[in-house]
Amino acid sequence: MASTRPEFESSFRPLQIYEQVSEKIRAEIRSGRFLPDARLPSERELAARFGVGRPAVREAIGALQNEGLVITKRNSGTYVASAAGQLLADAASNAHAAGELAPDFSPSATLDVRLILEPAIARRAAAHKKRDRLAEHYLSQMETLTDVADAEERALWNNSDRLFHRQLAVMTGDGLLVKIAEEIAATMDQSLWKRLKDDGIYDPTRIRLYVAEHRLIYEAIVTGNADAAAFYVEQHIHRVQRDIAPQ
Repeated sequence: MASTRPEFESSFRPLQIYEQVSEKIRAEIRSGRFLPDARLPSERELAARFGVGRPAVREAIGALQNEGLVITKRNSGTYVASAAGQLLADAASNAHAAGELAPDFSPSATLDVRLILEPAIARRAAAHKKRDRLAEHYLSQMETLTDVADAEERALWNNSDRLFHRQLAVMTGDGLLVKIAEEIAATMDQSLWKRLKDDGIYDPTRIRLYVAEHRLIYEAIVTGNADAAAFYVEQHIHRVQRDIAPQ
């Protein structure tokens, strides 16, 4: 008897929660319920409306910002862009002609994975008790940051930050951990990650705190203090979660 199980295309994948939320907001814009130049409901209100957490709403808004559909004004809120309707129409025809681009990974999901993986990487690296030229180079680059509002300095910060964390995996000497860390570093180079990080970490004082935390992680590793290295990594990632994906 022939199997009646449904067959799926090889490209089938479930939508991430933030993708579902962003599509709901797009639908509200298309329908006219969210009008051009109108202020969107707050993150908390949208989370309640769609039955999701605030991190998913923040990620969805970040994705819509990257598409030019909404504009966020600090201390004011998020507004539908004047040209949102035309942008949606253009995006629909372009997607039909060229196929959908792969979406960014959810930053909050990336942080959850990092929280599992990176304390273990720090412990493994600490077993070697060796300094690393590239890790120190990335630390030095982060320490040169003076103007967080400058786009070039912000780009340098983002790049040095993600490559520093990748270099910690290199310091373990484990090729598989390096490969996994490279995948995580690639997600931290995606536009949605950078958007939320830039929006959430914009205070120079906060940046200096992040630099100090990176220095603590590194010094604990090179002195062989595995417990401290793992602790500092865990606390650092928790801080990033609070800054870019608050509950």
